[in-house]
Amino acid sequence: MSGDLVVRPVGRQALLVELPDADRTGALHAELLRRRAAGTLPPVGEIVPGARTILLDGVPDPGPLARRLRDWDVPSAPPADGDVVTVPVVYDGPDLADVAALWGVAEDEVGALHSSYTYRVAFCGFAPGFGYLTGLPGELHVPRRSTPRTRVPAGSVALAGPYSAVYPRATPGGWQIIGTMPDPSALWDPARERAALLSPGTLVRYAPLPRGSAPDPAPQSPEGLDLPRSQSAADRSSDGEGR
Repeated sequence: MSGDLVVRPVGRQALLVELPDADRTGALHAELLRRRAAGTLPPVGEIVPGARTILLDGVPDPGPLARRLRDWDVPSAPPADGDVVTVPVVYDGPDLADVAALWGVAEDEVGALHSSYTYRVAFCGFAPGFGYLTGLPGELHVPRRSTPRTRVPAGSVALAGPYSAVYPRATPGGWQIIGTMPDPSALWDPARERAALLSPGTLVRYAPLPRGSAPDPAPQSPEGLDLPRSQSAADRSSDGEGR
């Protein structure tokens, strides 16, 4: 992998790994997590992925790890197996018609097409609990809106470029909104040990719901993942504050 990455020191105890594309970034992130779980990764405090970078912070001795990273045999794409979080979606977004036109399908086909793929959280950013999900093929990538909205409601399921995402709370945004997650409060709960439901590396499937239906809106999490929700998190998700 030596020709695919650049490793730069950041201060005295951190490394910034730069990669050529999102797939290789995801693959290296998955390999770092695998080696940490196996106990074969040198001490690293935090592993923070971005679109084409990974920050390794809290590395007591960065030099040996930097040299080792260049020699790792890492697949060119992240693994497609693992625990899956299922997110329920009502495909009723205001940009549904525009996305249907860009995809060349009928409006009622957008949900079936969007939910037919397995996504992976590449990285988080923008707002607490906002995960950038990859997995859409290139022909389904869509541009951002030419004019962003001043307020995107919490739970909006949206697309921009190669990414899909669910807005954890109300905030300005310029993504194409195609649906709604009925109850987004589980996406971010600081009272939970793992505050972000959709953390980097998590696999995600969208589950279409009929319009006007009122099923149990809670996302289905992998077995063993504790997702208690506090009242304060539910209040925060609907308070309308922007970011």
